[in-house]
Amino acid sequence: MRRVPRRLCAVASVAAAMASLSVSALPGAAAATAYERPPGAAPGPVSLPAIPSALAPGRPCTGASPTAAHARPWTAGALGLDRVRELSQGAGVTVGVVDTGVGVSAPALAGRVTAVADAGNDCVGHGSFAAGLIAGRGEDATGGGIAPQARILAVRGTSGTGTPSPGAVAAGIRTAVDRGARVVYVGAALTTGRQELTNAVLYATRKDAVVVAPAAPDAVATTAGGVASAPPARPYFPAFIPQVVAVEDYGQDGSRPQNAPNVFAADLAAPGDAVVGIGPKGAGNYIGSGSSLAAAFVAGTAALVRAYQPRLTAAEVANRLVTSAYPAAKPVLDPYAAVAAVSSPATARPASAAPMRMPGRTSHAARTRALVVASVGGGIVAIVACAAVIVPLGRARGWRPAGGDPV
Repeated sequence: MRRVPRRLCAVASVAAAMASLSVSALPGAAAATAYERPPGAAPGPVSLPAIPSALAPGRPCTGASPTAAHARPWTAGALGLDRVRELSQGAGVTVGVVDTGVGVSAPALAGRVTAVADAGNDCVGHGSFAAGLIAGRGEDATGGGIAPQARILAVRGTSGTGTPSPGAVAAGIRTAVDRGARVVYVGAALTTGRQELTNAVLYATRKDAVVVAPAAPDAVATTAGGVASAPPARPYFPAFIPQVVAVEDYGQDGSRPQNAPNVFAADLAAPGDAVVGIGPKGAGNYIGSGSSLAAAFVAGTAALVRAYQPRLTAAEVANRLVTSAYPAAKPVLDPYAAVAAVSSPATARPASAAPMRMPGRTSHAARTRALVVASVGGGIVAIVACAAVIVPLGRARGWRPAGGDPV
């Protein structure tokens, strides 16, 4: 058997490695490939009950889920939780959760929740679910929150059954920053109250707090026949206010979840479909989808950045979340890049500036496929080019190693 010269083997190995890296360097493509839902499979790692965003009349409070997740959800890998936690876990940062409340007895948040008034009683469960995505303990079965050492300040922004109002949300934002929250998460997407909410957001901006909110509601309303009817894209508040980081959701394949409301404009996209999280009590898990859950991941990332680089202003943190994102039709949240990015005059933004507002998009799927095809094709071209040089040289030497005799 003839031996191939070691130098030629090394060149071929480098070419193959370059082809592999060209694919792995694409976070969007990797996430779509690694976490794509098999055809016909139920969403999520197990059959979990859905977390409600509001309670229908007569429906009892959301209790402990009887089911626990048995595998890490796709969102943990898509967000790179293990990698970013080596840099920051949000220690020392308080995140205000303006939502349905946060269950103070939830094991994943034990000892890290401070509730304003009655916000420690979460009858709906949505606020607790979002708080778990932000700061759930890292060893939780779901992979934990994105900032597992951050503290949660629970502030009610809805009625007891989960119906939000501009007045309640605006008051919640003000209360959160007055109580020391450096990041404020708002779970609601409202069609009214623009001026009232704008005043509250400007108050938070003057207090140097980052405000994050969903760019659209979580679910499309259904008709009497049970058919989803998506309304035209329109601005929702407080997300559409320039100083707010507006977030839309995407699923395992990079596209918007089925029947997701149309998005008028957003700054970032983050995981928001088949998201696994906690309930208001107990160790069981729930599953949910929507832009409000994607916004929770962004709020948690803001906490990581503020903990890692506490001298950054709120405006600089908001800018970093967007400018460090994976470039796509809608920038895709990249927690590690947001935390590790080095500040410079070129990337800094004046305190009065607003996040980059991008128009809504419908799907990442075509972009992901194109990137994967281009990357694999580039790797193949590199290998063929190397072979075009190696083969003639090998034939000319009779496939003998340098300095050796024929075998």
